[in-house]
Amino acid sequence: MAEPLRWGLIGTGLIAGVFARDLELTDSGRVVAVGSRQMDSAERFAADHDIPNRHASYQALVNDPEVDVVYVATPHPMHHDDALLALRAGKPVLVEKPFTMNAAEAGDLVAAARSAELFLMEAMWTRFLPHIAEVRRLLAEGVLGEIVSVSADHGQWFARDAATRFFAPELGGGALLDLGVYVVSFASMVLGTPDRVVAIDESAFTGVDGQTSMLFSYAGGAQAILNCTVCAKSPTRGAIVGTEGRIEIDGDDFYAPNSFTLIPRVGEPTRFEIPHEGHGLRHQADEVARCLQAGLLESPLLTLDETVSIMQTLDAVRASALRNAAAPS
Repeated sequence: MAEPLRWGLIGTGLIAGVFARDLELTDSGRVVAVGSRQMDSAERFAADHDIPNRHASYQALVNDPEVDVVYVATPHPMHHDDALLALRAGKPVLVEKPFTMNAAEAGDLVAAARSAELFLMEAMWTRFLPHIAEVRRLLAEGVLGEIVSVSADHGQWFARDAATRFFAPELGGGALLDLGVYVVSFASMVLGTPDRVVAIDESAFTGVDGQTSMLFSYAGGAQAILNCTVCAKSPTRGAIVGTEGRIEIDGDDFYAPNSFTLIPRVGEPTRFEIPHEGHGLRHQADEVARCLQAGLLESPLLTLDETVSIMQTLDAVRASALRNAAAPS
């Protein structure tokens, strides 16, 4: 077996803590360093997670010779610059979702990684979960026939606090980038890049999108119906419908470790119950380790081109919602 990857974390927020705890459940890697803009924050986080190296700047973190790979766990608007910092230091990078704020930033990061011949991946952890691996297998086997539609929703209730990242414009707040990226990525996994995007949104009290609904259409005639909101807890289910059957992923939450049902057009349903330990972020860490050991510069389960395409779709959603908001009633 290869030596465990030595991870360095940029950021000390909630998701960084979840990642550090999940990594304890796998043999593929361990956290050896954390970087923050303030040393006391780095010290507290490191003490909580038994991390030996603590740094008072992101630059010091990426320069740490004991760090093999960097996980960027800062708010969305910082992803581009923080990932670029790691790439310029010669480190492979896993970037928390959404990858960047827009497609232009995404393309810039991908170009930088490819120029430096360094591994880069978006931390869309759903792609690497066991139940999604089973869904992908069934799709590849064609058990659903021709895909007709994909539907998914992701709604969470958050307290009305203008300072939190869910509502603060300066932190990339709003439903689309934080929650909508899950449903858009799910549709992309099944159907690819849409040919047409129609969207409407409603603003939250700070002006960011509080709820966004999306309709995508594809060249073959399939459609995706998607919704996200930061104003209420929705069923958070996912479904893939084909001419020969459908897959229904359980709610609470389709994008997290879960179970699902395959319902054929003719015949009895088959239930897929998949045991799981931990939150689920360890699987993306395992994928990074697998890819680096194989000498890959990107994951075949979530390619860099697809990540850029997803960001382009998110840009198109915002542009459509803006047009529809400006259209006369």
